[in-house]
Amino acid sequence: MGESNSSVDEDLLLKEFFAEVSEVERDNEVVRILSCFKLNPFEFLKLPFDSSLDDVKKQYRKLSLMVHPDKCKHPQAKEAFGALAKAQQQLLDQQERDYILSQVTAAKEELRAKRKKQLKKDTASKLKSLVDEKDEEEQKEMWKRKREHEEQWEGTREQRVSSWRDFMKSGKKSKKGELRPPKLKTEDPNKSYVQRPVKRDTVVCFVGFESLN
Repeated sequence: MGESNSSVDEDLLLKEFFAEVSEVERDNEVVRILSCFKLNPFEFLKLPFDSSLDDVKKQYRKLSLMVHPDKCKHPQAKEAFGALAKAQQQLLDQQERDYILSQVTAAKEELRAKRKKQLKKDTASKLKSLVDEKDEEEQKEMWKRKREHEEQWEGTREQRVSSWRDFMKSGKKSKKGELRPPKLKTEDPNKSYVQRPVKRDTVVCFVGFESLN
């Protein structure tokens, strides 16, 4: 008796729900059903993979009433209604349900492996990008230091030129007051003496020597 009352209550709730459903919502549901992946009946009924048999029956009843050709004016409402009926049939058949779940598990494992591989690839790519960025920053820093050095060198050019000129001038002045060393004459075969240099303001004397010959 209790189950009968519960069923009546659900029917009333469904009727109230569909009384408020607009034609646009019905059309949108038809489009959603027809765009589902054909090998996944859970997607047609908008159910999780761990849904019970009762969940399958209740959800089918709700969606089938929403897209029923007598209620929905969408030209493909009948096709959507048939897709829901097929999805319910597959999920109520335990053997068919187990096969579908095994395929879902395999697909999950494959997807997980692909994501793991992609993650490694992305990580390697990110590390390479970080290394490249570091190398690029080091190159920029090196060129920056080189440019600063060149600018500093160029900025002191006038000072260096002026210092060199002062050095050259001071060198010439010091040479004027110095006593220059005498120039030695080569041996004259016609003379038996060698002229010796003496200081200025003195008489130049010639000292004779016997000919070396």
